[in-house]
Amino acid sequence: MSKEIIFNKDMLIVSETDEKGYITFANDDFCKISGYTLNELIGKPHNIIRHKDMPSFAFKNLWITLKAGRVWKGIVKNRTKDGNYYWVNATAYPSKYIDGRIRYISIRVKTTQKELLTAIEQYNIKV
Repeated sequence: MSKEIIFNKDMLIVSETDEKGYITFANDDFCKISGYTLNELIGKPHNIIRHKDMPSFAFKNLWITLKAGRVWKGIVKNRTKDGNYYWVNATAYPSKYIDGRIRYISIRVKTTQKELLTAIEQYNIKV
């Protein structure tokens, strides 16, 4: 049975993916909270941490928003390597490098109780 991981409110989880959603960068806080090493994350699809309770429409909306060049914000339930979970308030945005490559940057922080309850209701997630 999985349990919710409570993490330090000062943690700042940052990652970068390529245009197809494969991880090209993850910071130390991302590795700490997810339980994956950097080597286990690089080159893997970002959905490696997607919790099964999160509906696919939430991520479809995220990709539509990012591909349109806009910022996406939302509350997400993620899964750790050992099967536990944690909730984050996420912001993702597209970034264009000088050589023309597009990357997607994601910054996640601990969510508030109010935000969490709203997300649970919005996504119809059982807790």
